[in-house]
Amino acid sequence: MSVNENMVSDIVKEVMARIGMSEASTTPMRGIFNDMNEAIAAAKKAQQVVKKMTMDQREKIISNIRRKAIENAEVMARMAVEETGMGNVGHKILKNRLVAEKTPGTEDITTTAWSGDRGLTLVEMGPFGVIGAITPCTNPTETVLCNSIGMLAGGNTVVFNPHPAAVKCSNFAVNLINEASLEAGGPVNVACSMAKPTMESSAILMKHKDIPLIAATGGPGVVTAVLSSGKRGIGAGAGNPPALVDETADIQKAARDIVNGCTFDNNLPCIAEKEVVAVNSICDRLMKYMIEEQGCYLASAEVQKKLVDCVLTPKGLNRKCVGRDAKTLLHMVGVEVPSNIRCIIFEGEKEHPLISEELMMPILGIVRVKDFEEGVETAVWLEHGNRHSAHIHSKNIDNITAYAKAIDTAILVKNAPSYAAIGFGGEGFCTFTIASRTGEGLTSASTFTKRRRCTMSDSLCIR
Repeated sequence: MSVNENMVSDIVKEVMARIGMSEASTTPMRGIFNDMNEAIAAAKKAQQVVKKMTMDQREKIISNIRRKAIENAEVMARMAVEETGMGNVGHKILKNRLVAEKTPGTEDITTTAWSGDRGLTLVEMGPFGVIGAITPCTNPTETVLCNSIGMLAGGNTVVFNPHPAAVKCSNFAVNLINEASLEAGGPVNVACSMAKPTMESSAILMKHKDIPLIAATGGPGVVTAVLSSGKRGIGAGAGNPPALVDETADIQKAARDIVNGCTFDNNLPCIAEKEVVAVNSICDRLMKYMIEEQGCYLASAEVQKKLVDCVLTPKGLNRKCVGRDAKTLLHMVGVEVPSNIRCIIFEGEKEHPLISEELMMPILGIVRVKDFEEGVETAVWLEHGNRHSAHIHSKNIDNITAYAKAIDTAILVKNAPSYAAIGFGGEGFCTFTIASRTGEGLTSASTFTKRRRCTMSDSLCIR
């Protein structure tokens, strides 16, 4: 889906004006602060109210957040694309709706009980208090909404330090959350954020005495900083998910699923297919289906070199290329293609920079291997030990099992597009904070609670 930035800007301004949130509006944005210490103090005051609320009261607020998120899904999608220059409006609408509909709420907060001759013991989930959250520019509104629902369900409030490149859309989501709380009888400032987030405000958040837990969704640098803070940290870091295709797979379906997953929101989701490992006997057929049926452009060696020079810099990824569609990326290297071109593919060695590096662009390198065993070894190497996400297309249960054990990732998708892992076309709940590095995996409300055991000896057992 191609996006005209001027058109998007005009639409966003029109929509913002209609809802009273234009630049000229005097209505203050709820939960947005100029000082991080003030934001934390406001969230702490709100948490004193939230922790006394019943589960039903919390769920009432969460239900209102869901409703307002669905109503504003398109507004947030268009704002995010306009502000960051990344992604696909249609896909971001789907992601915002997915978060609203499938992020777990208070139903995820459960009690464990043991009852016997010696009495009754309960383990209950309690709030941490005020949680600090650092959010990315790749999935900005989705992460804010997802984190807020889960953290509030656990009895917490949250202070965000959003990515500076996505501050407007992130703060729009924060304001929406506070409006939903007030409308449902809850306090303001259940979610707080910075008007101008900086490295300094992030440092204050990570060191503040009233922040016992930090959840970071972003690149390896920010996760390392959180884990070095001396506080409990939940780190959702980078991945480089390989998709392995063996000789038993439905090759036509595999081609469709891989390209659909790779091109979803222009490859911004961290779980998206970043490269393919295909056994020799089916590799040519897989590429044929990708080119002839799935809108893929086969890049020559010359075009590959131009793409390397364009999308990679000595300091890392060229941010002007991240989250751009295939047609735009090819235009940037002097190649004009029809608008139906969705993905750029090529065959290369696993060490190729467009294969070994996580790009977050619809560029899909394909590594040919002699057999399944070499495929597993190659995929493990390409995943770089992130333990984040991986995919396989196979009808051989033994192969799927062997791959799952070898790759050892928080997410493994079998015979489906990557986004099935977060509940879009697959079973299970949605999350946009996948804590592979710190081991929590797909986070939900229960992740943002601490366990407390309460024991009554020799009483309350009525067997």
